[in-house]
Amino acid sequence: MLRDAWLVLRRDLRLEWRTRTTVNQVVPFVLAIVLLFAFALDADSATLVRASAGLFWIAVLFAASMIVQRVASVDQRDGVGDALRMSGIDPAGAYIGRTLALSAQLVVTEAVLGLAIVAFYGIDLRGLGLLAVTGGLATLGIAAVGSIYGPLVAGIEGRETVLPLLFLPVQAPVLLAAARASEVALGRGVGSGWPWAAMLGMLAVIYLGIGVATASTLAEET
Repeated sequence: MLRDAWLVLRRDLRLEWRTRTTVNQVVPFVLAIVLLFAFALDADSATLVRASAGLFWIAVLFAASMIVQRVASVDQRDGVGDALRMSGIDPAGAYIGRTLALSAQLVVTEAVLGLAIVAFYGIDLRGLGLLAVTGGLATLGIAAVGSIYGPLVAGIEGRETVLPLLFLPVQAPVLLAAARASEVALGRGVGSGWPWAAMLGMLAVIYLGIGVATASTLAEET
């Protein structure tokens, strides 16, 4: 399973390196979101700063939806999905590989997005340890769900609208926990942020478990 996960991870990252979809399309999209909010709330900088954590994770969710749609569409072209199934690759390994590849692309997006928010919103970075743990666990949870729903809706007509309808509501707990932990890390929340980080870890484990357990069934159905 781990060998197959590594093969799928390499394939997805090599595809991203050749197409540079994340850098050329997804990153400019999330930067546009940051700029639009900066222009809209320029007169109320205090509100902009308070909302920065939630805005960051909402932008990440939209970016994840775009990346998932792109990967799913690639697997539907020229029988790539059928070739993967016929190759004997373990479905659970393929799922883990897709999840790790999506996580890597999201980390790049989050790094650029975070720097942009710091620059445009005047955020003072604090609690870097909590921020790093929150970012890693939230990214893994988002990628775990995306790797389930991406192949599931890849063959559906109108998947561009169906995927967000399925993907975004499931991510509500991740959004809530990640935003609250980030607010505490930035010194704008109340209480400790570590319980929220623990919730993110629990969600990531649950989503990964569901993905691994249903990988074989989803591969057959899709």
